[in-house]
Amino acid sequence: MPRPLAGVAGTIGALIAVVLLWHLLTAVLGVISAARFPTPQDVAAALQQILVDGYSNGRLHEHVLRSVLLVSMGFAVASAIGVVIGLAMGASRTVEALVNPVFLLLRPIPPLAWIPLAIVWLGLGDAAKMMVIFFAAFVPSVINSYAGVRQIDKPIFEAAAMLDVKGWRYWREVLIPGALPSIFTGLRLSLQASWTTLVAAELVGAVAGLGQILNQAAQDIYPAMILVGMIAVAVCGWLMTLGLGWLERRVMPWKVQ
Repeated sequence: MPRPLAGVAGTIGALIAVVLLWHLLTAVLGVISAARFPTPQDVAAALQQILVDGYSNGRLHEHVLRSVLLVSMGFAVASAIGVVIGLAMGASRTVEALVNPVFLLLRPIPPLAWIPLAIVWLGLGDAAKMMVIFFAAFVPSVINSYAGVRQIDKPIFEAAAMLDVKGWRYWREVLIPGALPSIFTGLRLSLQASWTTLVAAELVGAVAGLGQILNQAAQDIYPAMILVGMIAVAVCGWLMTLGLGWLERRVMPWKVQ
């Protein structure tokens, strides 16, 4: 069996085993109380409910689209700015001296700590959530882009100086290609942080979204719907990570997978 197919088969097999064990412990043996952790049948019923009738101001696809849009916009803006700043810091001691002190002050602040300030500044709308996502995705992209430049071999810089490579050409042919592996590592971390932060931000003042599903289900004491929301977040994050991996392979076809 080819390696990719073997990996897919292994993943499917592991998921089936988990579901079977879950069914055994909850519905068959009753080791885990269904009031605390729902059975697969309960989750399937909750999924049907939110798909057909809707739950918490919308059906599942409406919640998913809202959350994916917010994550995509916040992640794109934060990553673009973060990568540029990280590359500039790595390439220039002057830029590093100017920017790094401010960055070191912002870096220890947890993204969720920005939620109260975002609400005060921007209210309870999408702009506040995008602000929080921005700070969550910004830090990993800066750190990894900076590290990527610093990991470029010194002879490459010497060759660029000897050939008088400057300006945009220097960025296009030296900095960006050399730092790409580290940049994509930062993008994956930023995407993960974006989803984690979005769900937390949507717990406060959201009209719709996957975080709102979790919040409403917690208030309704509806464990099955909580699991539906969690699974939806996991699937959306997984699919976006796959998309990022596809982009990475397109940009770096030479990289060994």
